Amino acid sequence: MGLAWCAAMPRVVPFYAIKCNPNPGVVRLLAALGAGFDCASLGEVQQVLDLGVSPSRIIFAHPCKRPCDIRYAREHGVGLTTFDTESELVKIANFFPGFKCVLRIRADDPEARVPLGLKYGANPEEAPKLLATAQRLGLDVVGVSFHVGSACKNLAAYSSAIEKAREIFDLGNSLGFSMQLLDIGGGFTGHFDSCGNVMFGDIATTINGALAAHFPPESGVQVIAEPGRYFAETAATLLTPVYGVRDRPDGSGGIKKDYWITDGLYGSFNCILYDGQNPEYLVLRSPELPAIVGSAPVFTSTIWGPTCDSADCVYKDVQLPLLRNSDFLCFPNAGAYTVAGACDFNGIAMTSPRLFYVFSDSAVDALVEGVEAGAKEE
Repeated sequence: MGLAWCAAMPRVVPFYAIKCNPNPGVVRLLAALGAGFDCASLGEVQQVLDLGVSPSRIIFAHPCKRPCDIRYAREHGVGLTTFDTESELVKIANFFPGFKCVLRIRADDPEARVPLGLKYGANPEEAPKLLATAQRLGLDVVGVSFHVGSACKNLAAYSSAIEKAREIFDLGNSLGFSMQLLDIGGGFTGHFDSCGNVMFGDIATTINGALAAHFPPESGVQVIAEPGRYFAETAATLLTPVYGVRDRPDGSGGIKKDYWITDGLYGSFNCILYDGQNPEYLVLRSPELPAIVGSAPVFTSTIWGPTCDSADCVYKDVQLPLLRNSDFLCFPNAGAYTVAGACDFNGIAMTSPRLFYVFSDSAVDALVEGVEAGAKEE
């Protein structure tokens, strides 16, 4: 994945978004490969620093930080952060006036799976006022950032945002700031084709063209991005055993099936609610049960998570072959915004699944598409 990124966008340095998947194995590997890190809290900063990563490889990319976050960054030498309000600039001036500040602007892709502009990003028209406030407070603004939304679909969102960033760069330079950094955010996906090649699509061509037009290499501007899903999504496969089965009449003389699995909406499948995902699944038969001869009958089925909440439903009325207790459902591409957002509601430990690390020279594998496989236990 890293080599594919460098080949596709050689000018853009990846700063991995820790929030996507803070798994120590993933973070440690990316640190060893020389990636930077997008951190949004003192906890994420601490995790990266504890691996021996230089604070110069961190951007504190949360536009509205708690005072304790700012103090922690000051005390540990993390010098780069984002802002999008006058309130944040005043906070920075009070707690860490030495921060190098990056103005985050709103640049929504309306077709993105998870749009972010409702919460963060200053409208570009606000840039003159925000830059003037930073100047008045004696703060150092060094660049512009944006995020088009998670799982971007509209490539024009990138080219438009980069063009707008150029205008704000010119304004910042005219006010005496030394504008040196462009952060093009996240929104990237990175899946493999049947031959194991990373499918980057046309996104790299679009970004490279916009950078060449507005921030050519001779401009001296450093370009970074905040990919999370790109590195993490295909890095994990989730295995969930079936531990409960129930028949219900379907109203026409047949039956429907209810199944319980050991993960749900309070666990890794929070991605259905918060990340707009529709996880694909495979059926894996338990080696401890008798083999099913021929084709298993198919039933309209509902998949329930393990909590007492009736809203904890992973899939409703899907067609599944007959499952038994101890059979598994396998969910590939489960590395992004899954266990990272889980909680232990009902006292069920969904934030700490059992992990199995698998290394392969090939990106193509019938079961595990990546380097990590996680299995939830009862």
